Amino acid sequence: MTVRWPLPKQDYWSTPFAEALLQHLDLFSGATILDIASGHGIPAFYLAEQVGQTGRVLGIDLSAAQVARARAIQGEQLPWLRFECLDMRALPPEFTMFDRITGNLSVMFFRPYRFEVVQGLVEHLKPGGQLVLTFPSLGTFDSLWRRVDQEMAVRGLLTERRRLEAYIAERPSAEEGRGWLERIGLERVVIAEYPLEVVISPGREFLYHPLLRGGFLDDVDECFEDPHLADLVMAAVSEDLTSVQPLIAQRCVLSGWKTQPVKI
Repeated sequence: MTVRWPLPKQDYWSTPFAEALLQHLDLFSGATILDIASGHGIPAFYLAEQVGQTGRVLGIDLSAAQVARARAIQGEQLPWLRFECLDMRALPPEFTMFDRITGNLSVMFFRPYRFEVVQGLVEHLKPGGQLVLTFPSLGTFDSLWRRVDQEMAVRGLLTERRRLEAYIAERPSAEEGRGWLERIGLERVVIAEYPLEVVISPGREFLYHPLLRGGFLDDVDECFEDPHLADLVMAAVSEDLTSVQPLIAQRCVLSGWKTQPVKI
């Protein structure tokens, strides 16, 4: 089959995580899928094409702008795919059930009650259905965090260092993810990590890198009360990346299956 909606090669962040998700997702024609934190449609468009017009895919995102963007890309195509502005952390009890629930780069949006969010999602998974989530797990960009902490230490920024330490400690690990799925009682739990190297250059390219700015570097900025001081620290880091490279993200995949009821 010719794929008309492939994962976009020009998306250097969402697509590699979606590729890892698809390695573990068991798709079939006619499946119903809930894709949470669907963003602008990676991998919702691909999923919709794979399940075909007898299936149904619902992509939900809290961002109205992301939903509008996905709808604009879709136009009148793939009518069995819908995008809605919904909070995945608070789905109503009467919300429908799905054969598969997917979430690419989703787990970071579950905080502060990550386990409870996963538990709530599984309530909308049909018996025998599969949950597959991806996220950058603990260990992602550790070399960068060490370099930022080093720069803070040199400048005597104790408060900022404590905030950075708390941020790093709060990031979920692969084993923490395993614990969620096992506590819920999912079967055939699989946890896998795939390293992804991000190539960077010093200076402005680092500071405005599309995979860093808008996410990880903004998280560092939140450790500072003085934006000017944050700029000074990150400018110094950007000019001295020797200890940062290679810059590695850990693509973590969580997969588990809901128990089928026992037939008597």
